Amino acid sequence: MTQGSVLIVEDDSALRHSLHSTLQALGFSVGDASNGENGLLELRQSSYDVVLLDMNMPGIGGMATCHKMRELYPRLPIIVLTVLDREEDKVRALDAGADDYVTKPFQLSELAARIRAAVRRVRTPAGEDTRALQIGDVALDPVTHRVTKHDEELHLTPKEFELLHLLMQHAGKPLAHNRLLKTIWGQEYGGEREYLRTYISQLRKKIEDDPAEPQYLLTENYVGYRFRQE
Repeated sequence: MTQGSVLIVEDDSALRHSLHSTLQALGFSVGDASNGENGLLELRQSSYDVVLLDMNMPGIGGMATCHKMRELYPRLPIIVLTVLDREEDKVRALDAGADDYVTKPFQLSELAARIRAAVRRVRTPAGEDTRALQIGDVALDPVTHRVTKHDEELHLTPKEFELLHLLMQHAGKPLAHNRLLKTIWGQEYGGEREYLRTYISQLRKKIEDDPAEPQYLLTENYVGYRFRQE
């Protein structure tokens, strides 16, 4: 059994070939594409555990490709590769549907660790806790992967769903940034607080009547986040 299947979508042919050879040597099954259009075509033809997606490409570009991949393959982990390292660039990538973000130049060991973490999340069966939860007007069913408010279904990305589920399971208890990151993204994580800020912001837009004055998803200053208790 391979360590996982990875699709590399990268227009820099030298980097694409280098990543292909290195990941293959590490035990991954690897496919590649030189632009977003070919990446989407490859996903329609073959199944992959993880996508490595360059943000700066000709054609439809990395951001639009990320949006489309997330729309078509909602559970597919997408790791963005880019030279842009400002926090606002990371937030834009996460908003587009990326699960993770690696800045060029990067250490191959770090990239491989993040790919392994993504593969583990894909291959690890869901937890045993399948209880349906309801707090106020928000209801979450882990079996059907549905979230509703006032009986109206909300459309959440996989990461948004996982984060909301974890917070609702521990309603009333503050969950630290570090714990949230390690539980949702993996043990290799802990310092990527912009991930949490982005996903909490997106969740508030979906479940709060007024995202600026949240009643469900509450911030615990210097600690983390808490879902309100019934």
